[in-house]
Amino acid sequence: MRTEFTLAQLADPDTAASEKILRACVHCGFCTATCPTYVLLGDELDSPRGRIYLIKNMLEGSEPIGVETVKHIDRCLSCLACMTTCPSGVNYMHLVDHGRRHIEAHYRRPWAERLLRYSLGRVLTRPRLMRAALHAARLAKPFAALLPKPLRPLVDLAPSTLPAPSPVDRPQIFPAQGERRIRVALLPGCAQQVLMPEINEATIRLLTRHGAEVVVAPGSGCCGALTHHLGDEEPALAFARANIDAWEKARATGGLDAIVANASGCGTMLKHYGFLLRTDPAYAAKAAQIAGLARDVSEVITELGLRNSGNIPELRVAYHSACSLQHGQRIDREPKALLAAAGFAVVDVPEGHLCCGSAGTYNLLQPELASALRDRKLANIALTRADLVSAGNIGCITQLAGDAPMPVAHTVELLDWATGGPMPAALAGRGASAAAPAERRERAPAR
Repeated sequence: MRTEFTLAQLADPDTAASEKILRACVHCGFCTATCPTYVLLGDELDSPRGRIYLIKNMLEGSEPIGVETVKHIDRCLSCLACMTTCPSGVNYMHLVDHGRRHIEAHYRRPWAERLLRYSLGRVLTRPRLMRAALHAARLAKPFAALLPKPLRPLVDLAPSTLPAPSPVDRPQIFPAQGERRIRVALLPGCAQQVLMPEINEATIRLLTRHGAEVVVAPGSGCCGALTHHLGDEEPALAFARANIDAWEKARATGGLDAIVANASGCGTMLKHYGFLLRTDPAYAAKAAQIAGLARDVSEVITELGLRNSGNIPELRVAYHSACSLQHGQRIDREPKALLAAAGFAVVDVPEGHLCCGSAGTYNLLQPELASALRDRKLANIALTRADLVSAGNIGCITQLAGDAPMPVAHTVELLDWATGGPMPAALAGRGASAAAPAERRERAPAR
């Protein structure tokens, strides 16, 4: 693609990086076939190729940023299926992230929209605030029809009950069971702590059972992805720097072989810390090192080798491949291979390349499109005739679980169960076929 940036514009590192990305695009249109919004809407401007043109014109400054440009860029899920499809290696992720930052810096949204986006970025990234907000949303459910339209999805998606905070999310060290083979830091995350703390509990049990010493480092928390994808870069980078500082201290006191993420959206963010902080002289080198240590939990367990107890029911598992895992991190084989090694019969979900519609805050900011994608995904899941669904991302699980025709569990919960841990909560009360022998019950590790 031909570009017309000035030398002054190219002096900006972000613009220079985006210019190289734009020039790599050859207009082939392969990306349109795998873009969820284009599949739904059939609008060229709701395809990656169309958005690339919009971002090019916006960054070059050839025309003012208009409502239509913002609408089509906002509709992008950042699922990154286009990057998997693209034969030219266009790094659409970095380009659309730059476009979002540019919009937030140079376009003034309506006040209600600004307030909603600001609130999501501040509340969902802080577990205590999120817990309080969800309690308030639960109380507001009977009055949802009276609320302003932008607020209704927040209330609709709020769970009726919330689990208690888990002690495993506090800073501490969990020793390996038996000989210590590796030492890892676990990203505690933010929203996942509130919605499904059992995922971190299962992850710690699974890792320690396989010889990993697990560190929950003081100061580590939200990865920054949520605010980053809202175009709000300052708090996103603040979260990144806080995590880097926390893990650098952990490295200095005992070393780290990996930094483990069990939410694939977070893992994708961690692996790009080096790029995001490349121009920060105080953090560039450290960020690159931390990004190099980042691993999805399925990668770490694959390297350690799964110790299967062989003591679970024969269950057919539909594997939902989260976009941030299959497209963002190019990890698809490992989770399925681990589930199969654990004794599950694994089947792929048809149209597995298409997003479920969660995409961070997408289901809150674009509820109509998110609902259409969810319904399409659920229809494809039903075709598998599986006993349950496995996914590696909290966003996908919450998006699908409420209306899914079968239980939805995190992959790490199933692997934990298969290697001696408790039955996942999603399977509780589902009948004898999903029951685990009582002697295999195991409490979450506590210090």
